[in-house]
Amino acid sequence: MKEIRFHGRGGQGVVKSAQILVETVVEGGLYAHFIPFFGVERKGSPVFGFLRIDDKEIRVKCQVYHPEVLMVFDDTLLNLPQTFLGLVDHGVVIINTEKTVESLPLPEKPMKVFSINATGIALERFKKPIPNTAMLGAFAKATGWVNWQILQEKIRLAFNNDNALAAIDAYENVQLVKQEEF
Repeated sequence: MKEIRFHGRGGQGVVKSAQILVETVVEGGLYAHFIPFFGVERKGSPVFGFLRIDDKEIRVKCQVYHPEVLMVFDDTLLNLPQTFLGLVDHGVVIINTEKTVESLPLPEKPMKVFSINATGIALERFKKPIPNTAMLGAFAKATGWVNWQILQEKIRLAFNNDNALAAIDAYENVQLVKQEEF
């Protein structure tokens, strides 16, 4: 079973992006489910989400405690202790940021870090600071866990072609910025 934890802020499209991933995975013949977690439900507040993907039915219905992938929609959340909590060794971290990897508060841990300016792509493509579809493109490229063609179509159906183009931009431009082997 693959486990992914999402870290974002209200209004960034965390829940919708996870729903699109679930639909993509299921259409691709696997099983998936997403559990959102909200603290204070208002725009800008930290939100979490827990996604699981497997080739058999998923019966676990709780938080993800040892994610293989972290999707960080807002780089200011890197300062929170729970962001990296439980990340498996050699896990993948995908960060929406325009900062250099050296300026990010990353823990000393063996992991792969991918960087994409998803908010910048969203602003360019559809004039809104909502990074979710660009983050989906980065996720598809960084992990290879979803069918890229199905994902693009699911994004078009959920939103529009501009959002699909944002995902394509991120897919083509996400960068592996750190890979530590301890």
